[in-house]
Amino acid sequence: MRKNAGPNRPRLKRPAEVEHTPTNCHARDVLARVGDTWSVYVIHMLGDARRLRFNELRKEVDGISQRMLTVTLRGLERDGLVSRTVYPEIPPRVEYALTALGVTLRQHIRGLVAWAGDHLSEVDAARATYDAHHGPPARVSVAERLVAKRRTTAKR
Repeated sequence: MRKNAGPNRPRLKRPAEVEHTPTNCHARDVLARVGDTWSVYVIHMLGDARRLRFNELRKEVDGISQRMLTVTLRGLERDGLVSRTVYPEIPPRVEYALTALGVTLRQHIRGLVAWAGDHLSEVDAARATYDAHHGPPARVSVAERLVAKRRTTAKR
């Protein structure tokens, strides 16, 4: 039994979309795929460029390793969000593009990117307030490391 649950405390009703059902558990898998940092970047970059080769995509997605890009692309391909086209040339040419399903997801990602851009100053202020009260986080996210790197490079 949970610590804060008691006989006089009513149990909160979960929204239907988070109840444990086979469908919702599967939806969590999909959300985990499309919600990870690298998938968002890859989908966003492929949406802008239409088609990219592996190394072109790697250059566009700051901070991603070759291995992580490979893993991300395979997962996105498996989920039907990215297509991989191999051209029978020497050396072989491979290009990646969003599928029709990936394009529909990209529309939502564009909204998230726009929201992030519109609220950067508010998030930065909230972080500064939090860090002043609690101290800086022990681990910094990949995105924060990239922003700090860009700021340092821009000052030079």
